[in-house]
Amino acid sequence: MPIRIYNTLTRSKEIFEPMTPGKVRMYVCGPTVYDSCHIGHARSAVIFDVIYRYLVSNGYEVIYIRNFTDVDDKIIQRANSLGISTEALAEKYINEFHLDMDALKNVRPTIEPKATEHIEQIVSFIGMLFQKGFAYAVEGDVYFSVESFSEYGKLSGRKLDDMEAGARVEVDPRKRNPFDFVLWKASKPNEPSWDSPWGRGRPGWHIECSAMSADYLGESFDIHGGGKDLIFPHHENEIAQSEAAFGKHFVKYWVHNGFVNINQEKMSKSLNNFQTIKDILNSYHPEALRLFLLSNHYRSPVDFNEQAMRDASVGLEKMYSVLERIEKTLGMIPDIKDTTNIKKQKAQDNSWKLFCNAMDDDFNSALGIGILFEAIRRINRSLDETGEKNSSPQKDGIAEDCADILRMANILGILSETPSVYFERKKQVEVQKKSIDPEKIEKMILDREVARKAKDFKKADEIRTTLKSLNVQIEDRPGGTIWKFIE
Repeated sequence: MPIRIYNTLTRSKEIFEPMTPGKVRMYVCGPTVYDSCHIGHARSAVIFDVIYRYLVSNGYEVIYIRNFTDVDDKIIQRANSLGISTEALAEKYINEFHLDMDALKNVRPTIEPKATEHIEQIVSFIGMLFQKGFAYAVEGDVYFSVESFSEYGKLSGRKLDDMEAGARVEVDPRKRNPFDFVLWKASKPNEPSWDSPWGRGRPGWHIECSAMSADYLGESFDIHGGGKDLIFPHHENEIAQSEAAFGKHFVKYWVHNGFVNINQEKMSKSLNNFQTIKDILNSYHPEALRLFLLSNHYRSPVDFNEQAMRDASVGLEKMYSVLERIEKTLGMIPDIKDTTNIKKQKAQDNSWKLFCNAMDDDFNSALGIGILFEAIRRINRSLDETGEKNSSPQKDGIAEDCADILRMANILGILSETPSVYFERKKQVEVQKKSIDPEKIEKMILDREVARKAKDFKKADEIRTTLKSLNVQIEDRPGGTIWKFIE
């Protein structure tokens, strides 16, 4: 089954055929680095990380570019308010972004270019637009003339004649058309600036992505992604300036992810519901956040709330619990590298095949996660039938199903830890969150063991019940009793 992608430009699903067979060039708009990243950034990053992983798993050689906007009005204002340079501010939040993305288990893109490191390419790009009559200068500022590009509005579906000036743009009497957008901004006091044919200044926001994508991916490339909020004006303007400059189709497939709401409200600082990635990860496992962000189709909105995150956490624990059971039964967790081809001769309805069918249909991670959970339920039934200590031919089937789980999880970016590491990490988080003294737990377990040896089973059961009320699960093993928190 071929991969089919919903293309925002054509408003339809299309069979994915990269411009160069076997190779994919993908550009995703990254953050403007003036503040900590929020859950909206996390959703876009996780979604395109999964798309990247899936394309690679299909044998494509993928060049994945995600930029940093490191010069911008917001950056300048924030840096000035803090009394530091824009470079220092941008570097601080780029480092923080990397910490957040690494914590979320995202694969780093092939290249992460910065706008300030590509001024020469940006100036050259604007020069092309000037030469071809698409740009004009006013008092050191340079604007793109939207009326000179006949297809302006084709991505968003907006028409210039129908748009109301002043509703979404700042009206500048110096512009030929209110929707003309800035390519180059004349320098102002206390702002970073660079030399250009139009005087010292800095690039506008939209031009940086066109210049950098052309520099790394060429004049046309396969996939351009970002949040739905970027469709207009950012991506619309990218199309206009890129196609005007090069006279050819800019991007083959436009991919846009839906928004993240907070308790059914739009996330905003004014509503005081702004959720940063680092704050969320103080309370939840990063893979639980990934599972939540992928639980709806990427084009649909997703609502962040306590119950949704609890559900994701419970689901993740079920996954690690089945891996723990598999490890006990098989004596190991199968290595995905050794099991990649294990089911090639089996029926076409195996979990991995069904998962791929879901992902082939516009990267439907929500359906894929459902298939993953069904595989986990099947393995649990097999483990119940097999028994965790007795040898059985069913163990071969368990190993094969485990291979499917690990392959699906690898695409989703979850189950990257061993069960022991996961449950120990969860234990430490819960101890801190609930202010529970682990020594108190250990003493209760020791008291239970003493009671059992004294055949005081009533007291032993009472201690187990008390531990259960604290969401502590104990398990007696030959080497002693272990404990962990459960959802």
